[in-house]
Amino acid sequence: MPRPNILANIVSRIGAGTSSGLVHSLDRFGHFWMFSGATASFIPLELGTVRGWRRLLPQCYHIGTRSVPVIMLTGMFIGMVLIVQGWAQFDAANMSDRLGAIIIISVCSELGPVLAGVMMAGRAGGALTAELGTMNITEQLLALKSMGADPIRHLVTPRFVACTVLAPLLTCYANLMGTLGAWAVYVVVYHGDSEPFWYYAQRTVELWDVGSGLFKSVFFGAAIGLVSCYNGFHCKPGAEGVGQACTQSFVISFILILMLDLFLGFLLNGLYAAWFGFRSLI
Repeated sequence: MPRPNILANIVSRIGAGTSSGLVHSLDRFGHFWMFSGATASFIPLELGTVRGWRRLLPQCYHIGTRSVPVIMLTGMFIGMVLIVQGWAQFDAANMSDRLGAIIIISVCSELGPVLAGVMMAGRAGGALTAELGTMNITEQLLALKSMGADPIRHLVTPRFVACTVLAPLLTCYANLMGTLGAWAVYVVVYHGDSEPFWYYAQRTVELWDVGSGLFKSVFFGAAIGLVSCYNGFHCKPGAEGVGQACTQSFVISFILILMLDLFLGFLLNGLYAAWFGFRSLI
């Protein structure tokens, strides 16, 4: 066979594979947004009925309450690490008393929401994907449809609402423990004075810092809920398919959290500069 034909066949196969992969990705992207729209459309119906609350409250326990210990422990160590990393530079500049304020702002506005989101994606998101994926491969979703019930309304919407509502609350726990962890290392390890720590924190940390972190966490929780439930509903058959769906849920949720943090950070920083102007942290 002439060599040009071989090259043409190779190029055509690469092109066919690329185009089919692109079409498949666009198809999944469209299905995801249709899935998200259907999930959001059932929120008023679920919150307006007693049965809807009965489906929602158990999800609040599994997603929120059972995530509190790991988020509090991780948040505490994040605050401790930040104090350890920043002490040498601030102590050398004779500004160690202001270090606590900088740490609290970092925890409340940036690290707390991201930390809570990542922990939710790893613990609650993986559990949601595994649960719904198992229901999918055992045809329980088809059983619900055959009985005239909408699986998205009964299974996805309560989990989505729970993730969205509880993400700010879990972020508060992460912020609190990060602050207390930083204070404990500051006072116990470096023998800093507790009064300047809280004085400069009170003067420097604004309601905007806490509110911006909580605002971001709402979007993080919504992204985790939608991605986890969608991958569970569309996982491949078998235990391997469920495992792959759980991995995809965590990876995609983690990437979305970082992307949302970037764009929301641009938005919130722009709004702060437009409303309040420049603020010095030192």
